[in-house]
Amino acid sequence: MTFAENCNTVFDRCVEAYHVSDDIDAPVANPYPEGSVEHTLFEKNLIDARQWHMEDVIRDPAIDPAEALVLKRRIDRSNQDRTDMVEELDTYFRDLYAGVATAPDATINTETPAWAIDRLSILALKIYHMRAEATRADAAPDHRARCAGKLDILLQQRTDLSAAIDCLIDDIAAGRKYMKVYRQMKMYNDADTNPVLYGGK
Repeated sequence: MTFAENCNTVFDRCVEAYHVSDDIDAPVANPYPEGSVEHTLFEKNLIDARQWHMEDVIRDPAIDPAEALVLKRRIDRSNQDRTDMVEELDTYFRDLYAGVATAPDATINTETPAWAIDRLSILALKIYHMRAEATRADAAPDHRARCAGKLDILLQQRTDLSAAIDCLIDDIAAGRKYMKVYRQMKMYNDADTNPVLYGGK
């Protein structure tokens, strides 16, 4: 099994586990050993699954504004957790291949392995929910047909992205590419760099 295939297996397992209760606040047991990369991947997808549903809820036109603000702040925290988890995964790759001698003509990729894996995690959720729409008994036939067509595209996208991720990892392992971990340095979360926050001191 390639690394990307392993990711897809973990992500699909997490998406299914989340939807047993389909509750943002319900605990979901991580079946993988703590300290394993699979444990981190599962936690990463669980953050994405919960945020996916928070994004659904906040778009309810009838939501109470006060409730929406609380939820928006929760989504902000979730986004930071997601970023932290991606950086943890990139640190895993950097450490794993720290001893690889890079070729003189080695190049850097436009994104790190973990940010590509982040997109793979979101794809697992898109596929799950698009499949649900394509088979929804109370939906019109044309709706199901449109969603089935979109599902085919998402599945092809996952195949292509998985192949690209595995190729990137192979290139890093062989020294044909190298990677750096750039911390996100989000300024709006920092009381020292967001003018709205430091202006009120």
